[in-house]
Amino acid sequence: MNCYIVTCLLFLSIVNTIGNVHGGLFKSRVRTQPEQIHLSLGSNPSEMTVTWTTFDRTDQSIVGYGKRKIEESVSGYSSKFTDGGFERRSMYIHRATMTNLEPGETYVYRVGSDLGWSPIFWFKAIKNGSDWSPRLAVYGDLGNDNSKSLPRLQEDAQSGRFDAIHHNGDFAYDLHSDNARIGDEFMRQIEPIAAYVPYQTSVGNHEQAYNFSNYVNRFSMVDTQSGQINNHFYSYNLGPAHIISFSTEFYFFIQYGLGQMFTQFEWLEADLIEANKPENREQRPWIITLGHRPMYCNTDGLLSILDDCRQRESVVRKGLPIFHLLGLEDLFYKYGVDLEIWAHEHLYERLWPIYDQKVYNGSTSEPYTNPGAPVHVTTGSAGCPEGIDPFVSHPADWSAVRISDYGFSVMTIHNKTHLTYQQLSADKNHSIVDQFTIVKDKHGPYRHVIN
Repeated sequence: MNCYIVTCLLFLSIVNTIGNVHGGLFKSRVRTQPEQIHLSLGSNPSEMTVTWTTFDRTDQSIVGYGKRKIEESVSGYSSKFTDGGFERRSMYIHRATMTNLEPGETYVYRVGSDLGWSPIFWFKAIKNGSDWSPRLAVYGDLGNDNSKSLPRLQEDAQSGRFDAIHHNGDFAYDLHSDNARIGDEFMRQIEPIAAYVPYQTSVGNHEQAYNFSNYVNRFSMVDTQSGQINNHFYSYNLGPAHIISFSTEFYFFIQYGLGQMFTQFEWLEADLIEANKPENREQRPWIITLGHRPMYCNTDGLLSILDDCRQRESVVRKGLPIFHLLGLEDLFYKYGVDLEIWAHEHLYERLWPIYDQKVYNGSTSEPYTNPGAPVHVTTGSAGCPEGIDPFVSHPADWSAVRISDYGFSVMTIHNKTHLTYQQLSADKNHSIVDQFTIVKDKHGPYRHVIN
């Protein structure tokens, strides 16, 4: 009997060892399989950056691409990212840039290594110059749960209805949650969008954990001026528009350092000065900014009372308290920003052209024709587990339109004089529930004198 038991135990041990070996090999292959593939704009229209994740290290980070078939490949690089949660989960973030792309041409591509390849995706290279009409989807506050806008965004992205997408803060709810597994799930959910269309981003308050490390490591936002990746603040050119993404969160999470506010402000002014050089403003007259927390809002509710946009001395708008240092409203007004897009509030709100809480409509009948101040839009209702925010019963007179539906925005920059902005409602089969067109015969600093 004892001999029989020993023999059985030995047999089971051998079987278990073989299973572990095969399981380990299988696990290794799975952990080197690329996933969470997403595109972002390069430093010029002939480039497109692709970012992906594996859970084990590979010696290669390759993207193969071509017009109708994979014809060439380039090598990128990978970096190990360890989440700040108690499990200290690690992953490898890979980046590679496709080059020598022909403007407007459709390319196929795949990413990976000898240890695993992605499916083949496709994208259309960005057109060159300013004489074309880009169309962007714009939204903030999209999570894994209650992601109302996601199916339509996936469909429209793969149907070629967008030239780019800009997600204006608050991802996944949250990227770091469950030791960054929620972040992995979110990145897989947006792959059917972001693997086909450049997925540009701005940072939000829900990304702040561990000094924004999940956000900083998972995305690859290339600044047009420097050619370097800086996910917190960067700018890019798209058709007749110069688009600036920046962090409102530097003003609130000061435990990560005060210097970053000054660094960003200096960069913003330098970027705006460059964009306002006559030759640059002539080529790309539209200047559009995207930051997460708005300067103005009419949100109601116990928690929203504390929101920065509800305060007359908004930190984003007026700068640091008492001294009013680093305020963005004067900066954007001084350099003639045309459109300021925000999120954070889970709703859609359009303002009349506004500066310092005063309305500067172009005229009574055509408020957005040659307006005397920037136009503000908040689009933070793409869908998240926190739900839709209510509006106050008596909104300020600078508020033009307020919509409490889930949905996302679509912006079409027709040419140097006309820009159309639409809000699509996920609650109403993505019908257009708001639309307006900004018409500007001349772009540049506004005439009102800043005291």
